[in-house]
Amino acid sequence: MLGSAPGLSGRWERLEPRPRARMLRQVLHAGLRTSFHALGRFVASHPVFFASAPVLLSILLGASFSRYRVEEDVESLLAPKHSLAKIEGNLVDSLFPVNRSKHALYSDLQTPVRYGRVIVTTRKGSVLDPVHLDTILKLHKRIYQMPVTVPATGVNSFNYSFSYLCLPDDKNVCIIDDIIRAMEEIQSARISNSSIPILRYPITQLADGRQAYIGHQLGGVQGWGPNGGVRGQGTGAKGEGVRSARALQLTYYLQARGGLMDRVASQWENAFCAELQHFAALHPKLGLHPSTSSSLRTDFQFSSVLAHRPLLASLGACGVLAMLCCTMRDCVRSKPWLGLLALLSITLSGLTAAGILNLTGTTYNSTYLGIPFVMLGHGLFGSFEMLSSWRRTREDQHVKERVASVFEDVMLRFSGSTMLHLMTLGLAASPLTNMEAVRLFCRTAMLAVTISYIYMLSFYSSCLVFTGYLETGYRHGCFCRRVPKPERLDSKPAWYRCLMYTRYQDEAQTTNPPIGVGNSHSHTPNSNLTHTHTHPHTANNPATHGLGHVANSTLTHPHTHSTAHMDPNPQDSHLLLGCVRRCYGDWITNTYVKPFVVLLYLVYISFGLMGFLQVTQGSDPSALVAMDTATVLYTRAQQRYFSSYSPVIGFYIYESAPYWNASVQRDLLEYAKGFQRISWLEAYLNYLTDNNQSTSQPRENFTHTLRHSFLREPQFAHFADDIIFAERGQGEEPDVAASRIFLVAKTTENKREEMSVLLDTLRRLSLTSRVRFLIFNPSFVYLDRYAAAVSSPLRHSLLAVLFLLGLSSLAVVEPLVSVWLGLTVLSVQFGVLGFMTLWGVELDCMSVLCLISALGHSADCSGPLLCGFASGRGDSRTRWVRVALERHGVPSLQTLICYSAALVPVGAVRSNLTHTLFRCLTLTAGCSALHTLAFLPTLLTFLPPSKTPGNRPEEDGQRQEVECVEMNDSTRVVDQITTV
Repeated sequence: MLGSAPGLSGRWERLEPRPRARMLRQVLHAGLRTSFHALGRFVASHPVFFASAPVLLSILLGASFSRYRVEEDVESLLAPKHSLAKIEGNLVDSLFPVNRSKHALYSDLQTPVRYGRVIVTTRKGSVLDPVHLDTILKLHKRIYQMPVTVPATGVNSFNYSFSYLCLPDDKNVCIIDDIIRAMEEIQSARISNSSIPILRYPITQLADGRQAYIGHQLGGVQGWGPNGGVRGQGTGAKGEGVRSARALQLTYYLQARGGLMDRVASQWENAFCAELQHFAALHPKLGLHPSTSSSLRTDFQFSSVLAHRPLLASLGACGVLAMLCCTMRDCVRSKPWLGLLALLSITLSGLTAAGILNLTGTTYNSTYLGIPFVMLGHGLFGSFEMLSSWRRTREDQHVKERVASVFEDVMLRFSGSTMLHLMTLGLAASPLTNMEAVRLFCRTAMLAVTISYIYMLSFYSSCLVFTGYLETGYRHGCFCRRVPKPERLDSKPAWYRCLMYTRYQDEAQTTNPPIGVGNSHSHTPNSNLTHTHTHPHTANNPATHGLGHVANSTLTHPHTHSTAHMDPNPQDSHLLLGCVRRCYGDWITNTYVKPFVVLLYLVYISFGLMGFLQVTQGSDPSALVAMDTATVLYTRAQQRYFSSYSPVIGFYIYESAPYWNASVQRDLLEYAKGFQRISWLEAYLNYLTDNNQSTSQPRENFTHTLRHSFLREPQFAHFADDIIFAERGQGEEPDVAASRIFLVAKTTENKREEMSVLLDTLRRLSLTSRVRFLIFNPSFVYLDRYAAAVSSPLRHSLLAVLFLLGLSSLAVVEPLVSVWLGLTVLSVQFGVLGFMTLWGVELDCMSVLCLISALGHSADCSGPLLCGFASGRGDSRTRWVRVALERHGVPSLQTLICYSAALVPVGAVRSNLTHTLFRCLTLTAGCSALHTLAFLPTLLTFLPPSKTPGNRPEEDGQRQEVECVEMNDSTRVVDQITTV
């Protein structure tokens, strides 16, 4: 008893009063570690069940792919869900529906549910040249008469033509573009040898006297200058004659009056594209770029079709490298199949999540292509961490105890990183998110990460148990064949000895006793009895610490000794581990290297800031579709030839206004000043002036002249579509309840940015105007508050991470670890955002999804390293940085290698969406690895937390010896008898 007094005094020293927060963290740590220890033992006791249950569940849920459905409403995905533009659009549709317009439609403002549109370009000359003009009119006639048979076969088939499906005018004739009428007039004049009418741009006058805006129908225009010279493209002044035009846009409006007509209209659109393709082959001098109402949806979802084979290639490349990352020279301790099984676990979890989505009726879209990479990064890091912890356990322990030690060491950190993923994705999937694509992606990714976590605890852990039994039986890690002992192996060929190389336990015990650290000795009186003396007071030694606690127990005590740091057989080590241990760890912590790493971080921050200041929003839906598709080609042609003017903007006065009042007239004319405009009010005031009438008349006279004189003139009859009258009392003239005018702005190359500025300017004006008006164009649905809608889920997720880290620092994690992890997440996020801008990636819904997933990925990589460093007591900062790099930097490096290999095939997909995905995820992996392997190891060597030496019993001459008696048989260790 007296001899044990020094040991007892050491225990009393550990019971000194500590802060309550630290005590609470220790209690929670102990409770959670004990729970995971018990869970690991339970999984190891039932490996068959935990291996087979996920496989069977995945197969059952995978059979639900018969319910696979694709999202068809792309606007609801990519446009802000709640925006003023959508409310304004609903009001406009209620006041001025498309079928109310009986004279003319503007293709970029008044578009029905179904339509066909084509841009005709010339490779040489002008579309107004006689040859091209006749060809275009011939094309128009073919489209007009093109039949569609529904159903395709059968006695009940009917032929439908455009004249049956089109939107009719007041004379029950199909509404066609004004440029067609103008071209027919030119052709008729040329045939009859009469003077050819002058075609003006952008507003021309037709033969019936009506003025028509053709700025969105004629592109690449060169006009005649004032002295007969030629103006440049798109530089013609108002009303100037058109000399030549490089492009022409035609729109064919369809009506869908029900389910059958909608199916017929859908087939007409397909026949429309086929007819244009056939016509383009017959007339190679013309370029045809079609677009229909379903083009955006089809081309957006086509990215998923293009990515099928590259995703399989990603899976294969990642599987090969995962197997290599789990391979060692020692064929017994090498576990290549675990790398492949980790990938299989992630695949099964994805299949299960997809089955759940199918059963719940969820629709798919192309943004879901990023979910497998979220699961891959998180799952691979967890699997490599578990394997790294397994290699630090004592080989003379039973497999169940080793698995329990792995759970105790790894699962607390892995559960914390999973919680970070769920927090970031969950808040982005909440109703606070105004972007439906972001919300659906995060909701699905949250489900996938949850199932991946469960499968990692069950399926992958049971696979670890099976491979552990193979290791216990000295079976080859790849071929599962028992490896012969050295004396039998010596007679084999060299290649066989290399293939079957391993280190037997008795050999290890004889040459290198498995003692953690410190002064130790062992003696082996016989092969079945081993006496080992070791010192238990190794809490301050780097080799005996895990993350926040001692890892891998020698006995049944939860704290264990590790031989990872003092590896007596460097040839048995993993290649990456050996490189980090012998080369990289010493190099990155070298005094002469640290200044260069700090300088590199300053360069990183500088370039990140440069890109951050240039962030632009990407509200154009065509930037998220597959390349070389109809949508992309049509958009390029439109930007090239029709960028001189903005889309037609509707100026809607939705309340009754005193139009007869001179001040109101001046205000409305002032609002429209500077625009190209088609205004009934301006035409009516000019009409009154031409007829020597006052523009300021009493309400009855003003309205009477408007109804009975102005609107009955043929050249002004089309303005009847723009005015809504409201009846008053009997015998009184009705009021003008609502009206509209059309505005077109002169634009430059930055068309969408200028439209966004114009929208904000006119909206501010509407708040102070006496006349209640609103402006609308369908593109405003994507522009309106797009930056706020896209960036808000990212801000919410980032705040959620910081809040969770701050809350956990009170009870679970060391406060300095939370601070470091928060700063690391912010730094990675800042760098990814800046560098992706410099790489040409705009801030759209896909890039924001990648930024949200980057929060969890950076926490996965840097969290364990920070915890491992902060948990150490004693020794130097440099020593603990090296230990943390050995234990947690290597899994991060393995994850980076496999993750990067999986990304390479995706970068080859011909799609704008996958290019954005590839660039953002590549930057996420690169910035996270740079912080984990370079910046943090350097900064932690001279920044808090500090490493104060603890009370070391060896220095006081206090020693407690533990004698372990191990009884061995042919199946390895059976029991351990401990005496003090």
